[in-house]
Amino acid sequence: MVASWKNGALVAAVSLAVAAAVCAGAAAASKFDGVVLPSWANDHVVYEGDLLKLRLDASSGGGFASKNRFLYGKATADLKLVPGDSAGVVTAFYLSSAGDKHNEFDFEFLGNVTGEPYLVQTNLYIDGVGNREQRIDLWFDPTADFHTYSVLWNPSQVVFLVDDTPIRVYENKTATRGHHHRHPNSTTPSTDIAFPSPQPMAVYSSIWNADDWATRGGLVKTDWSHAPFVATFRDVSVEGCAWAANATDSDAGEVARCTGSSWGKEGRYWWKEKDMQELSVHQSHQLVWARAHHLVYDYCVDTGRFPVQPPECAGR
Repeated sequence: MVASWKNGALVAAVSLAVAAAVCAGAAAASKFDGVVLPSWANDHVVYEGDLLKLRLDASSGGGFASKNRFLYGKATADLKLVPGDSAGVVTAFYLSSAGDKHNEFDFEFLGNVTGEPYLVQTNLYIDGVGNREQRIDLWFDPTADFHTYSVLWNPSQVVFLVDDTPIRVYENKTATRGHHHRHPNSTTPSTDIAFPSPQPMAVYSSIWNADDWATRGGLVKTDWSHAPFVATFRDVSVEGCAWAANATDSDAGEVARCTGSSWGKEGRYWWKEKDMQELSVHQSHQLVWARAHHLVYDYCVDTGRFPVQPPECAGR
């Protein structure tokens, strides 16, 4: 009878633990499911408490995508990167439209050996053409705590921010607006410089093995003895003009609504207001500081890749 009681108690305890874990996973899922859903390798997208974790092992990485697409707005992730030896591992947070002529705005976090800094690579694809990479090192350890990474996108500019500090701005040089706060690398308006056309974009994140290029140009390979590699999200949010689910990618009505309106079903379109069309004075100073102290690569000055400087880089 004693042994039977003990076995019953053990079974009850295990059942309670399993139920608690299921409830915790469901709570986390409900927190994120209003915004994103697993998009591939669902078993490597793990809900744990109030967190969402992307796992990479020798069999697969994993990823998620937003439930809706957007035209203009701000996408934000509170993210803690893979700790320890993460060489060869890339975690990405990005926006992308569909098709061969797609637009894409990338944060790519390039893992490194223990003790060496992470590099953050940003890139823009415009009408299917990328090759606009910039890299910075960070002024903090991105594996020790959560930090906020955001992309602000409107008809005037695309801004990459880390903890609300702008690290990169890509301006619409054909837009007509005041320029009294523009950063020092700005140039006069030009019709020769491409800016992302109004295509609806979804928000994505993924983790994968990129040891053919990610760390020291591929010289350092992924050490699978440290797997699984885990990137942890505390929150993912999107504030933007939500594209109608039944609309085509080129729906003129949706373009007009998201481009021309100040209010919509989502509320006030604050991301398109006048003070969002360019950096503030304070943000301009932050950008200068970030680039002066932390920029380690800029395609604009890579004459080996670009003997003729790309037109958007004029003046650098």
